[in-house]
Amino acid sequence: MIVLANTLSAVALVLGSLLNLYFWVVIIAALLTWVRPDPYNPIVRTLRALTEPVFYRVRKWLPFTYSGGMDFSPLIVLLGIELFNRIVVASLAQYALTLR
Repeated sequence: MIVLANTLSAVALVLGSLLNLYFWVVIIAALLTWVRPDPYNPIVRTLRALTEPVFYRVRKWLPFTYSGGMDFSPLIVLLGIELFNRIVVASLAQYALTLR
């Protein structure tokens, strides 16, 4: 059981770290829309490639996120990341602790 507990703990840690990293990627991508950076910059292209598919799905499923010229899809994505982190990752980590 200790191997399963350690594996679940490692998965929770890695998943939490990836979610935290993507959280900051979404924030940076949202802030970049305010300054209109060069669209041919490789960093800007990478950030758009990482975030636009998720933003597109949010806009498609929840059409009210784009209203009045304001795009609230990054906010919905950030809330979703935080909910997933607080519910799924925390539950996984807690379950790993109970297996020890």
